Amino acid sequence: MNQTLPSYTSGTSNTPLLGMTIGEMLDRTAIKHPDTEALVCLHQDIRWTYKEFLAKVNEAARAFIAIGVKRGDRVGIWAPNRYEWTLTQFATAKVGAILVNINPAYGLHELEYAMNLAGISVLVTADSFKASNYRQTLYELAPELRASTPGKIKAQRVTDLRAVINLDTEKHAGMLSWAEFVGLASEVSQDEVDKAQSQLQFDDPINIQFTSGTTGNPKGATLTHHNILNNGFFVGESQSLTEKDRLVIPVPLYHCFGMVMGNLGCITHGSTIIYPGEGFDPKAVLQAVHQEKATALYGVPTMFIAELAEPEFDSYDLSTLRTGIMAGSICPAEVMKKVNTKMHMKEVQIAYGMTETSPVSTQTSSLDPFEKQVTTVGRTQPHLETKIVDPGTGNVLPRGEIGELCTRGYSVMLKYWNNEEKTREAIDASGWMHTGDLATMDDEGYVQIVGRIKDMVIRGGENIYPKEVEEFLYSHPSIEEVQVTGIPHETYGEDLIAWVKLRPEAEPVSADDLIAFCKGKIAHFKIPRNYKFVEEFPMTVTGKIQKFKMREISIEELGLK
Repeated sequence: MNQTLPSYTSGTSNTPLLGMTIGEMLDRTAIKHPDTEALVCLHQDIRWTYKEFLAKVNEAARAFIAIGVKRGDRVGIWAPNRYEWTLTQFATAKVGAILVNINPAYGLHELEYAMNLAGISVLVTADSFKASNYRQTLYELAPELRASTPGKIKAQRVTDLRAVINLDTEKHAGMLSWAEFVGLASEVSQDEVDKAQSQLQFDDPINIQFTSGTTGNPKGATLTHHNILNNGFFVGESQSLTEKDRLVIPVPLYHCFGMVMGNLGCITHGSTIIYPGEGFDPKAVLQAVHQEKATALYGVPTMFIAELAEPEFDSYDLSTLRTGIMAGSICPAEVMKKVNTKMHMKEVQIAYGMTETSPVSTQTSSLDPFEKQVTTVGRTQPHLETKIVDPGTGNVLPRGEIGELCTRGYSVMLKYWNNEEKTREAIDASGWMHTGDLATMDDEGYVQIVGRIKDMVIRGGENIYPKEVEEFLYSHPSIEEVQVTGIPHETYGEDLIAWVKLRPEAEPVSADDLIAFCKGKIAHFKIPRNYKFVEEFPMTVTGKIQKFKMREISIEELGLK
């Protein structure tokens, strides 16, 4: 290996960045592709062309102006995947309000924290989703709501809140229904929307997304039109999306994967957005691909694993699929092979990034060799820079050495909302976003993620990257899914535990069997001595496995300190 080559790359491109706001982009696409389907929301029986979708967005934008929403106001959205989510996304962008995405799984405490941190004045909310009763939670948080005139709320615990728009068909005390809300659009002319839109700048903040903190309170990554419109565009460019593509989006809209890579990726290419359901259901996803003749599908690896394991998998015609994105965590090679062959997604790509970088920083290409597609997260995206540094000194490392991955360019967030200290910790004086991920870069510029700085296990002085151990264990025929984390050890400081989910039809295996399987194939210090056989893993709503929870549960069950 050429030791003189530094771990630094910049993504070159002949395609310039888009210098416009999200509203302007939508207007252009609707003029160019008026009769192409823009949004298909299967569970709500909605099917709109770009011309119809734009009219609905403009109507919602007029309604927001009617209830007093202005440029810079924060509008919260607390709902699963529905057409109203997307209308709110684009309508707020036209008015210049900042959309605040609230995780559908948040409880009362988290909701109160998010609303007060961002200063949310209008909240668009579902009535309920899964085990969450949003209306009940809101009445608990703001009991004044019950006796309030809709739009004139004064609540003690959430002082900025003025209006709540509930997506239920029924009327609820103190809240506007969606139908009542859009009915207010008649009070405002389209000229007012056009005027508001014309005053916006593409560097204006337009979105606050909370990063799921594994420790401490979530932080509000503040993103601009320029950040997310361009990121959605270049993620779509990499997949060669056109107006003929139809993308199934089962990932949550409140997350960058859904609203940026999904919605904005489609809007910038005239492609069709398809929502199979409010939340993820493998059967509904396969049905949507089959019925809508989808050409692209998004998901995190756990979603693809669930789709492939669906008992009636073979009854669905997935032959129209061509491309898509797998992101959110590393994809096991065995899963990738099946997605390529059984799901016909020959051009599926791996994308890597974080909310703070809008989100994608690196991506594989459909032209990359299979080996690169399953062992790396691709190369640096156009108009962005990547470097890998020594976490201790901050110096750029030679190619092949493990260090912290940093990103710089148009995609880096403005700041964490109302948190200068954390902003300074994350973005250095030279504009580099420090990801907290450990990575290496090879001679061709491909980046491999080897873990989180905080996930790395140090056992008796040896650095162990759980991902490497997981990749090996995936090669065992009985294992469907595996996650490895560190637990305390009296002698070595730390040791490993593997949580294992076995295939339903597989031969039963014991901890001793797995230890024997590892012996002689991976270094002795990397072999987990502890195993927990599970049906599922603790997860975030976006399908990311929470290793800190696995660690906590393991420590408690094993009686460790």
